[in-house]
Amino acid sequence: MGSHFFALFSRMKHIDRWALMRNSNRDALSSHCLEVAAIAHCLALIGNRRLNQNYNADRAALLGIYHDMPEILTGDMPTPVKYFNASIRSAYAQIETAAQSALLRTLPADLREDYAPLLQPDETDGLCRLVKAADKISALIKCVEERESGNPEFSAAETATREAINKLQCPEAEIFLDEFLDSFSLVLDSVLKNEAQ
Repeated sequence: MGSHFFALFSRMKHIDRWALMRNSNRDALSSHCLEVAAIAHCLALIGNRRLNQNYNADRAALLGIYHDMPEILTGDMPTPVKYFNASIRSAYAQIETAAQSALLRTLPADLREDYAPLLQPDETDGLCRLVKAADKISALIKCVEERESGNPEFSAAETATREAINKLQCPEAEIFLDEFLDSFSLVLDSVLKNEAQ
């Protein structure tokens, strides 16, 4: 029998995020992971170019791609539920670890050691901090987009997400927000007009 890993990976497009909220636009796990990968890559480049860091930007992108893959099996646990108390957070961490292991077992044996650091990264790795920041930035972008489309449902989430980013004390994230976030409040014609000047 063949490997089921990429059949599972492909199912990320079927997992909806923000299940407790009324969404103007669907946010699939696959598009979220792509956005996180791109942002994490940029954060690493910002760190390298401007903050004298030595991040592996390509690896940051890979970690972003796979960071939420366990949600194929667990679903997207809403943040207020996941962090409701220490018992729930601990139980969810165990479920997430079991999902990571289950996903690894779907790979051919000779590839597992290559994917293990992507599905079960070392949380003390500085790149994990960048991916966490990218994940929060992606959530903030979603909140801004929803607000801009006239949906007030995400107002409290936007405030909470901004606070969560601030608590990370990630200078790369602050630079990214300063330089890129305002564009998400513009319509396409405005973005293109500004770029043409």
